[in-house]
Amino acid sequence: MPDEFIPFSPPLIGEEEIAEVVDTLRSDWITTGPKAKRFENEFAEYVSGPAALGLNSCTAALHVALATLGIGAGDEVISTPLTFCSSIHVIEQLGARPLLADVQPDTLNIDPVQVTNLLRSRPSNRVKALLPVHLYGHPCDMDALCRIAEEHNVAIVEDAAHALPAKYEGKFVGSLAGTLSVPVATCFSFYATKNITTAEGGMLVSTQKFIDEARIWSLHGMSRDAWKRYSNEGSWFYEVVRAGFKYNLTDLQAAIGIHQLRKLHQFQCRRQEIVARYNEAFSSLPGIVLPTVRPGVDHAWHIYMIRLADADFKGSSDDVEGLRNHFVAELQRRKIGVSVHFIPIHLHPFYRDRYGYKPYSFPVAYDAYRRMLSLPLCPKMTDAHVEAVIRAVREVAEEMGTPNGAPCTRSLQERRLSS
Repeated sequence: MPDEFIPFSPPLIGEEEIAEVVDTLRSDWITTGPKAKRFENEFAEYVSGPAALGLNSCTAALHVALATLGIGAGDEVISTPLTFCSSIHVIEQLGARPLLADVQPDTLNIDPVQVTNLLRSRPSNRVKALLPVHLYGHPCDMDALCRIAEEHNVAIVEDAAHALPAKYEGKFVGSLAGTLSVPVATCFSFYATKNITTAEGGMLVSTQKFIDEARIWSLHGMSRDAWKRYSNEGSWFYEVVRAGFKYNLTDLQAAIGIHQLRKLHQFQCRRQEIVARYNEAFSSLPGIVLPTVRPGVDHAWHIYMIRLADADFKGSSDDVEGLRNHFVAELQRRKIGVSVHFIPIHLHPFYRDRYGYKPYSFPVAYDAYRRMLSLPLCPKMTDAHVEAVIRAVREVAEEMGTPNGAPCTRSLQERRLSS
């Protein structure tokens, strides 16, 4: 057992970020200004996107993107049940209806087949956008989703909170805008646990025209932001042209992000080292299903999620969720920070009661949720931390016992097909 608690995903902040924040505090500009603009430009260049808008969260980016598309009452947006609630809240907050499509068994990303079925079942022109979530950092099947979006003339708003710096077929998530016949906007998160952080923050990437409109929505619907009004080349005059929000990213936050972005490659290399060590250690461990990585994908490895194969553990297979909860509790007792990502949307009382969902309304998402747990993964982890996590997982798996002792590295779908 480690001497100290190993947290799930603490940020890694260096002296460069601290010095940049101090420089900002000593300047004449601490809210949205020149450093926010610099961060936006450097971020857009990094992901090969046309333009970017810094915001105070990925939730804000999703909200602004949908508002910029004009989505409102009577409209529908298709998304996934396996995501954090904010991805779906923003649809509700605009008066639209979220439609949920079940996920694929391997990646747990939204299933294009289910998306197509939903579109065919809805009244014509009611669905205005797809909101795919690149879960854990593994990109969705964007070839299929892009074909669907163009065929049905619906926009795409990507939730890429986990997906920096993921690639799909050699191209960064965030580089799609302007390449399709329909609008595409990609939303990133810089929350404290993310692959880079600004403490709180987010980024919206799209075409310049889309970003210009989104910028108005992001700051009270005003025609001029503070930098344009208060800098030496600015003008005091402005007009309110939208009933907008207060979602701007400050220069203090951008000061952190500028240096985090420069370190992203280094951070990602360390994440990949940890993932490789986990995969090596757990590949022969009975009862553990490893994460999937499809060909043509560069995984961002925001989260390392394993699933339990209940048939390989002692106890009733009817209580796989109980097995998972016991596994989590035992890891926590061993001072390992562990979590579950995520409780599916349709199980939360608000959405369950509002739309009459049952647990098996989305069977793949529900089955995965009952088996899943997320292990610590961040560049701040030392080799000793990684080995402590591995040792704890092995101990718990061995204590819970397996009837056959056979390694379980196949996906759950593969196991069902062979049974």
